[in-house]
Amino acid sequence: MAREGQAVVSILRDKIVSGEFPAGERLAEIPTAALLGISRTPIRIAFRALEQEGLLIKLPRRGYMVRKVTPQEISGAIEVRGVLEGLAARLAAEKGLEQSTIEQLKECLLIGDALFIKGHINQKDIESYNILNKRFHDLILQSSGNPAILSALHLNEHLPFASVTALAFNPSKLEREFRRFNYAHMQHHAIFEALVKQQGARSEAIMREHANATLSYAELFDVYSSYKLVDKS
Repeated sequence: MAREGQAVVSILRDKIVSGEFPAGERLAEIPTAALLGISRTPIRIAFRALEQEGLLIKLPRRGYMVRKVTPQEISGAIEVRGVLEGLAARLAAEKGLEQSTIEQLKECLLIGDALFIKGHINQKDIESYNILNKRFHDLILQSSGNPAILSALHLNEHLPFASVTALAFNPSKLEREFRRFNYAHMQHHAIFEALVKQQGARSEAIMREHANATLSYAELFDVYSSYKLVDKS
């Protein structure tokens, strides 16, 4: 089955953070496409996205190289996102959400509920989750009424795992991935409840925890780095 779009990016991101693609390794479109059993086009798009994120380095002639990234770099970027998104959630809660925003957030929750109620997920589900997850976060950011938060997040997104769309997905561990993404969706429900009740401090705390849940990637990265990540530059 073809794995397009964000699912491909998420799978490649997982291979980098787990050390399967170690720092300094050269990546090319054809062998990577063959490894995933897909065409070169989504691989080309994914490489560009991961370069923008700071996980890959474009080589002068052809291909890319996996960039050496430290756990501290990942955790620092995620912590900054947590602070900024937490602030946005608090401001949105204190202002009060418009009814149209409430309805759109509810729609995101319903779509997520439909994804997880069956008890398992696949690559197609990750595509859908990525879309609803970005929409959910964007609605809260817009409701904050503070454009400086959006500007700061835009600058931070060029760091590894700093973007809300920087999801990692391992298709060989679907049971674990289901638990992880389902937990994140349950946090969406808690954030929504706090926002609607105009609980500013609670909205901020849950949103920060929601962002910091991604720090498990940094911990995983740290475990693998001691024996898999070798800087060949």
